[in-house]
Amino acid sequence: MPALNVEFSEEELDELRELAREQGVTLKALVRASTADQIARHRALKEGAEVFARVFHDPALAEAIAAAGQDDGPAAGAAERAA
Repeated sequence: MPALNVEFSEEELDELRELAREQGVTLKALVRASTADQIARHRALKEGAEVFARVFHDPALAEAIAAAGQDDGPAAGAAERAA
């Protein structure tokens, strides 16, 4: 299995060790889980951006959103409540 050596300052390593102890996991498990979380977050953001791009580049969907009043934003609602 491929491996990666990562350098940390003494302070960072101490904090990581303490965090691992608090969570009841090994340092290796903590770092691996953190990395997996970042990969999952990156994938989710990328997928969300792709969906956003598809929705807002589809003229029919853009018209439907505009017709539903979604483009008014919160400022319009605040102005109506103030009146």
